[in-house]
Amino acid sequence: MKTVLITGCSSGFGHEIARFFLARDWRVIATMRRPNHDVLAPSEHLRMLALDVTQPDSIRDAVAAAGPIDVLVNNAGIGAASPAELVPLDTVRALFETNTFGAIAVTQAVVPQFRQRKTGVVVNVTSSVTLKPLPLIAAYRASKAALNAFTEVMALELAPFGVRAHIVMPGRAPSTRFGDNAREHIHGFDHEAYADVVQDVLAHFADTSSPVTYAQDVAEAVWRAATDPSAPMHIPAGDDAQALAAQARHAGTH
Repeated sequence: MKTVLITGCSSGFGHEIARFFLARDWRVIATMRRPNHDVLAPSEHLRMLALDVTQPDSIRDAVAAAGPIDVLVNNAGIGAASPAELVPLDTVRALFETNTFGAIAVTQAVVPQFRQRKTGVVVNVTSSVTLKPLPLIAAYRASKAALNAFTEVMALELAPFGVRAHIVMPGRAPSTRFGDNAREHIHGFDHEAYADVVQDVLAHFADTSSPVTYAQDVAEAVWRAATDPSAPMHIPAGDDAQALAAQARHAGTH
């Protein structure tokens, strides 16, 4: 029986990824900053561990407690929205601390066991916004694009050891709490110079007729990355993300 460690399992994508792997008879180590045993149904194959990806001691303790694992899923992340000129640098730092540095730190703590055993998979959940610019999320997009770049290079370095690395890129997911959690990091929406931009973006996110991403889509994409050696490095998750990826591939042919 294989074991997966997933970060950010308290809700949203991480929660669904944990459920998905449990349903397929994997051992699941579900981590979150403050473990809540009511989040996931009890299972003999489930362990919950405290893990704050921004704290080195927390990472060290969680990885040590987890023991040998077969797949690492870096899913923990935070969002933010602001015109680029108005985003506080503290918010930029917070985005990179969780979305980029946190994922890198957890990866660095786990990869040595993969390399030594010559097997293992790292799956980094980033975002389809890295495929196409969208107003008001410059700092968020940058934090996810940086993780994409890190993963791409790491995949080259780890391939000789039989270790794979993949990027799962979800689209817009109104059914998760991610947007709600991002509201505490919204700045500058009341600035008159950006009123039209803000209204356009808010209308886009409120549009229920356009394709979106569901947590199940992300879980399926992560499963593919974890279990299919022929899976591509970049895996869009959700109808909207797949459409953006197709546009990006088409643009790349010109």
